[in-house]
Amino acid sequence: MKSLQAIADKLKAAMGLDMATVGASLIERVVRERMAALALEDDALYLALLMTSASELQALIELAVVPETWFFRDREAILAVARLASARLAAQPAATVRILSLPCSTGEEPYSLAMALLDAGLAPGQFQIDAYDIRTRSLELAAAGLYGRNSFRGQELGFRERHFELEQGQWRLHERIRAQVRFAPGNLLAPDFLRHTQSYDFIFCRNVLIYFERDVQRQVVQLLESVMKPDALIFVGPAEGGILLGPTMESAGIALAFGFRRRAAQAPQPALPAWAARPQAVPPAAAMTRPEAPRRTVLRRVAAIGVVSAAAPASTAAAGLLERARALADQGQFAQAGELCEQAVQQQGASAEAFYLQGLIHDAGGAGELAQRCYRKALYLQPDHQAALLQLAALLQAQGDASGAQRMRQRAERIAKPGEGTHG
Repeated sequence: MKSLQAIADKLKAAMGLDMATVGASLIERVVRERMAALALEDDALYLALLMTSASELQALIELAVVPETWFFRDREAILAVARLASARLAAQPAATVRILSLPCSTGEEPYSLAMALLDAGLAPGQFQIDAYDIRTRSLELAAAGLYGRNSFRGQELGFRERHFELEQGQWRLHERIRAQVRFAPGNLLAPDFLRHTQSYDFIFCRNVLIYFERDVQRQVVQLLESVMKPDALIFVGPAEGGILLGPTMESAGIALAFGFRRRAAQAPQPALPAWAARPQAVPPAAAMTRPEAPRRTVLRRVAAIGVVSAAAPASTAAAGLLERARALADQGQFAQAGELCEQAVQQQGASAEAFYLQGLIHDAGGAGELAQRCYRKALYLQPDHQAALLQLAALLQAQGDASGAQRMRQRAERIAKPGEGTHG
């Protein structure tokens, strides 16, 4: 297809979707589908139509974005918001908690937030959820509130009995939940998007930044920062922590939630807003016993910390060293954290956990080549280390190795549960 690159450039300008990231085959497939629907065989004619028709551009975007989500997909982050919102309202009863979800896909994420907040005891008038997506078909499905089996995954499905009614083989969400979410079309790259909105307490922007080039990532992060309240939190996907970390943003230190806050002007500062107590971190042993998550990770200062390699279980002493290393990294003391990682390797031998943590430390410190080596060492010991694959993919993408990044993401997707994707 001669015009494919020009079409891909148009999509990239409109929505940030980079052909080098998603692959030329996806772009060509959706273009061919649209051309067939329009009975067009000439690539140049379709390109000309795309350049002049806003409705055709939207139709192509509808096909290019593949929703992949389910209820309570990001359980730890959602429950953290419920806990923190309750604490804030206890301290400020007159406040209204404002939450932003984007992209919201077919509604599972914002509706999960609404269910969690109501289950935590919040009254309907105490919180408001704004949900945006570029795909109008997704918004229509979200507003309908009718979901099939694929939207319910895992073992913890008690919420379905409380908040849904079975209707001809599908589950319809109760109106009291649907009323808590306001859906609207929105494009993160549109010049006027969110420019005049009120600020938010919590922002969910998960599993979309990884599909953008670095300059677009910075643009989106700046936009999100502009609509944060001073003590707000942003939640991103496991592979996106390195994108948020920088001079203005730091980890909130919430185990498994991948949450970030504005960096305080003075240090040290509490890892969470003043109105909320810091939750207890999940002990490594306890985290590994949860049956639904054999490869748990814990968010610290340097994004996400991997699990112990199955090939080399950590000794008690070495595990203690790595835990201290995490704490130091959480405070930005990378040199000391790296030294403790080295000590742990000397005591227990090579482990995926130690190498992965070293990689994150190097990554946060800007030493990309050293970070890449450590991620690859972790993958040598534990080839199915999904977090290492995603972190390596993000690093390779930032270094301009789009094909290498795509291979890492494909490996990570094959490891995921059947039907689980990275986008949405």
